[in-house]
Amino acid sequence: MSDSPVLEVAQLEVLPGSEAAFEAAIAQAFVFLQQTEGYRQHQLQRCLEHPQQYLLLIQWGSLNAHLVNFRQSENFVRWRALIGPYFAQPPQVLHYQLLTGSP
Repeated sequence: MSDSPVLEVAQLEVLPGSEAAFEAAIAQAFVFLQQTEGYRQHQLQRCLEHPQQYLLLIQWGSLNAHLVNFRQSENFVRWRALIGPYFAQPPQVLHYQLLTGSP
């Protein structure tokens, strides 16, 4: 597994009418990301055309920081317990590595 920084991109779709409750729940859940070794920062964006769809971007110090430090921890269990009930379907999660860009 990679030891270089990665960007986790999660596409989330919530149940119709649950957007406000989901946003409140995930705001509380972010503390569990922030307590995880290797976490760097995150962004949550909401789709304008489809308000039940969200894009969650999380920067990790490495792929292991996400897959091991977070996904195999009690922080993930707590995270999922807060936000999982709002999902209309399982999130699609992919990992990206920066090839080029500007600061």
